[in-house]
Amino acid sequence: MSLWALVPVKDRAAGKGRLAGQLSPLERVELVRLMLGRVVEALRGSWCLDHAAFVSVERDTIPGDFEVLPDTGEGLNPVLEQARQSLIARGADELVVLHADLPLVSAGDIDELIRTGRRNGLALAADAAGAGTNALYLPARSVFRFQFGADSRRRHLEEAARAGLAAATVDVPGLSFDVDGPDDLERLLARGDARFAPLAAASAKRQRALPRRSGT
Repeated sequence: MSLWALVPVKDRAAGKGRLAGQLSPLERVELVRLMLGRVVEALRGSWCLDHAAFVSVERDTIPGDFEVLPDTGEGLNPVLEQARQSLIARGADELVVLHADLPLVSAGDIDELIRTGRRNGLALAADAAGAGTNALYLPARSVFRFQFGADSRRRHLEEAARAGLAAATVDVPGLSFDVDGPDDLERLLARGDARFAPLAAASAKRQRALPRRSGT
């Protein structure tokens, strides 16, 4: 059996636009890189994974020993399907799709997702709101079709049923916590993680510089 992780990564300069009020463009790029670094650490520490690949328009800070598959710009689900077929051609039997903006993810979280998926057929980790999908385990050659996007948790579970796969959910903080909006960023920076300390200082300075509303 050959188990691959597949991590889609957006164009660094175009990522996290919802955080423009908290971080400058360069600071947002740095945030994306720091979160990606955490994902890389988790992938390297996993006991279950055999290989990992990234889907991206650029290598940027992705380490050279990981393969980078092309992002053709056709949308996340078609691009992931193209990448899946590429990995199947390389011998992939199992697949973990993992988002790149998971700043708390650990190797143990990934292994828990994999073990749960192997016991059941498919495993899914939703976002904190319970609506999106942050991570997915599936047999690589299944007829399962990716359904990332709005309300993807529900649509992935429906797709699993259509594909004849028993689905289970995994609820661990490292897989449920992603950074999309200002509230997510605030919670992340409040944790005091040293690697994000420069961004915390920059965000605080930016907020102090904003004009204050006068009282009534």
